[in-house]
Amino acid sequence: MIRRTACLIARGTDPYRNLAIEKHLMDTLPEETAILYLWQNSHTIVVGRNQNPWYECKVDAFLESGGRIVRRLSGGGAVYHDLGNLNFTFIVPKTEFDVPKQLSVIRLAVGSFGLEAYHSGRNDLLIGDRKFSGNAFYKAGHSAYHHGTLLINCDMGVLGSYLTANRSKLQAHGVQSVASRVVNLAALNPDVTVDALERELYRAFTAVYQHSPALLDEMMLDQRTLATITAQFADPDWIYPESLPYTFTVDERFPWGSVTVKLLVENGVIRHAKLFTDAMEAGLFTLLEQALTGCPYLISAINGRFHQKLELMRDQQLLQMAGDVSVLICGRIRALDRAQQDAGGDA
Repeated sequence: MIRRTACLIARGTDPYRNLAIEKHLMDTLPEETAILYLWQNSHTIVVGRNQNPWYECKVDAFLESGGRIVRRLSGGGAVYHDLGNLNFTFIVPKTEFDVPKQLSVIRLAVGSFGLEAYHSGRNDLLIGDRKFSGNAFYKAGHSAYHHGTLLINCDMGVLGSYLTANRSKLQAHGVQSVASRVVNLAALNPDVTVDALERELYRAFTAVYQHSPALLDEMMLDQRTLATITAQFADPDWIYPESLPYTFTVDERFPWGSVTVKLLVENGVIRHAKLFTDAMEAGLFTLLEQALTGCPYLISAINGRFHQKLELMRDQQLLQMAGDVSVLICGRIRALDRAQQDAGGDA
C-alpha cells in the first residue's frame, strides 16, 4: 500500500544528470512510497536500453548540431527531447507497479485541458489517432519505474530531421514519417504549457494516489552519488555499442518490436552476440545474448542454449519472443547453408 507520496521537479536540462536523478530516486525509494519525477532535457536523443544509436538517428549530424545522445535503462524506442517536451517518471515499489493507474494520472492531467487521451498498444498515449506520449518501464531490486514523454510544443522539424525510424515500423502504423504520427498538446489546446501541465500532473497525482505529495529538491539527494551515476550515463562505452567485425547479421520486425541480431563466429563458435531491439522487455535480450555467447554455431546448440537459459521462465509472452528470435536466427543459418551448398554445386 502507498502511504506516502513525493514530487521532484528537476532543476536542470542535462540528460545525463536527469537520468542519474531518476536512478538514484529508484535506488533509494522508501517503502510504501510513490514518487512523481518531472524533468526536461534540451536537444537530446534518448535511445532504449537495447538500441544501437547508429540505427536510430543521424548521430554525427545531431552531435554537430550541439545535441546529446543518451542511453536509458528501460527498453523501447528512441525519442527526441527538447524544452517543448516534458518527461515524467513514476517511481514505486514493485508490488505497487500499476500501469493503468499510473497512466490515469497522465490522462487526468491532460483531461483538465479538455483533451481526451487513451492508451494504445503497450506504450503509447494518443489523442485521436496521433501520439503525444511514449512510455517505457524498468524494474530492479524492490523498486520499479514507469517513465515517458509528453509532447507539448516540441520542434517537430528537428524531431523528423534526426530520428531515422525503422521503415517497416512506420509502414505497420500506416504513416510516412516520425513527425506525421505525433502531435503537440499545445496544437490541440494552446493553454497547455510546460508549467501548466506540471501543475495539473501534481494535482492528478494527488487525486489518484490520495496523498498530498511532499515537494523534494534534487539538492537533498547525495550529490557525490549523483555525480558518479551521471558519469556512468555520459560514458561513451555505455551509449555506443562496441565495434566488432560481426560475421552474421539478420533482422526482422515482429508484433512486439524490431530486432537485429549480430554474431561474431570464429572456428564454429559464437564468440560474441549482440541483439539490438526496440522491444520493451530489455532484460530478455541480455539473457539471449548470454545464451548465444560461447555457443557452437549449430542450430541444435542454439535451440538447446535458449531452452536452458529460459526453462524456468513462466512468462509466455517472453517465451514467445525468445522463440521468434530463435526461429529467425536458425532460419538465417539454414538460408546461408543452402546458398553455400548451391554455390558449391554451381562450381
